[in-house]
This record gives sequence, structure tokens and C-alpha cells, in this order.
Amino acid sequence: MLALRLLAEGGEGPNTELLWMLWVLLGFLALVVIVGWVAASRKPKQAAVKAEAVSSPVKKKAADDLVKIEGIGPKVVKVLARAGIETFDELANAKTADVQKVLDKAGLQMMDPAGWIDQAKLAAKGDWEAFDKLQRKLKGGRKK
Repeated sequence: MLALRLLAEGGEGPNTELLWMLWVLLGFLALVVIVGWVAASRKPKQAAVKAEAVSSPVKKKAADDLVKIEGIGPKVVKVLARAGIETFDELANAKTADVQKVLDKAGLQMMDPAGWIDQAKLAAKGDWEAFDKLQRKLKGGRKK
């Protein structure tokens, strides 16, 4: 009503000087409605993807304490976790060259994962006696 009254001010007919303001206001309102509609239509799709990820039937084993392996520290554990190696079994089944590539990419070129895999094989089997015996022969994950 206000817009019509402003346009009809004066007795001579509509005041077209303010007509552009009405069009700008209507355009802004239309833009807000369109942006709101697009934003609202995207949210359910993202929520559906998150719900599928949460309800996926594949359950991953809990991570093992890889720091128990001679030569692996907390920093290396983080690097290995980013590469998908979080358990003794995963490390035991990894190839030395692949683990070395992961370490090189993280800037840990001085590390030698060859001894880690032997230790991980024993830890994955639960042979802690042989694991301890092997570790006594190692220094920094390498044979003395």
C-alpha cells in the first residue's frame, strides 16, 4: 500500500520517479527467495550422504598402539593413519616399499620400515614373546 501511495502522490497521476525503487525492491525479494530455495534444496542431499556414511555396515577394527613397535613414534603413527595403516595386521600386510613412500612423502626419509613389518607380523598374531625377543635385537626399528 505504501508503494502505491508513494507512486500516486500528487493529484496529477502516478509519481514514476520512485518506480525504479519498487523494481529494485521486487528484484531483491525475488533473489532472496531463489537463493533460499537453492540453499534449502541442497541441505537434504548433504544430510543423506552423511547418514549413509554413518550407517554403513562396514566396521573397521579399532586402531592398535603402533608405538609398541620399535622405531615408531607418535608422529609416524599419525602419518601411517593418514595412509590407512592403523592396526598391526594392516602394517604386517603392507609392503616395505609402499610404507617407505608414505614416509618419504611426509618428509621422514630417514626411517626404515623393514623391521616394523616383521614386528607387526608377530604383534598381529599375538606372539608377544617372539615380539619382545625381536625387539631386543633392534635399535630404532633396525637390526643392531
